[in-house]
Amino acid sequence: MGDQPDGSAKFIVNTIKHPRVKQAIERLLQRKGLILGICNGFQALIKSGLLPYGEIRDLDSYDATLTFNSIGRHISTMAHTVVTTNWSPWLSGCELHSVSSVALSHGEGRLVVSDDQLKTWKQQGLIALQYCDAFGKVSSQPEVNVNGSQFAIEGLVSPCGQILGKMGHVERMVDGLYRNLPIQKQASIIENGVNYFRKRGLDHGKES
Repeated sequence: MGDQPDGSAKFIVNTIKHPRVKQAIERLLQRKGLILGICNGFQALIKSGLLPYGEIRDLDSYDATLTFNSIGRHISTMAHTVVTTNWSPWLSGCELHSVSSVALSHGEGRLVVSDDQLKTWKQQGLIALQYCDAFGKVSSQPEVNVNGSQFAIEGLVSPCGQILGKMGHVERMVDGLYRNLPIQKQASIIENGVNYFRKRGLDHGKES
């Protein structure tokens, strides 16, 4: 959508809030299904309430949002992120505090959150990934936290763990693609999601 204000998120949220779509999402979560939102998808999850609440709801000025990068323009770069919680199915195969490289490309990726809500996120373990240096040190320095997100947050999970939203494009990390850049290992987020359903299928077979 040309990365216009709110980007594709505003269109996605309108679709999500349609009664039939809303009901389908609620049924998916009740069946222990998973939801992944990357970049504009993360924006849609935040602006629909699915993150951090795990449900579709109307928001107010208290709630967190994703807004314009601190540099005031679109960024296209590589960054490092560190896994800060791994209890969610999306992160279950990731080693805690492990560092990986990720591609960023967005105009509105700066997460803004109130101190009270940030405290709640920390208590509930909802902060999934944070921007860091190559050694895993979380930092607010612009060369590390390139969009200026508060608390250097790159990804969040819902209280149920079934929903993950993040700015970095894990789907763009393909072996051999970035040969001119020093790339650290890739987070196995999508693989974790696949394994979650494989395990559920095996467990269901045993129950049957």
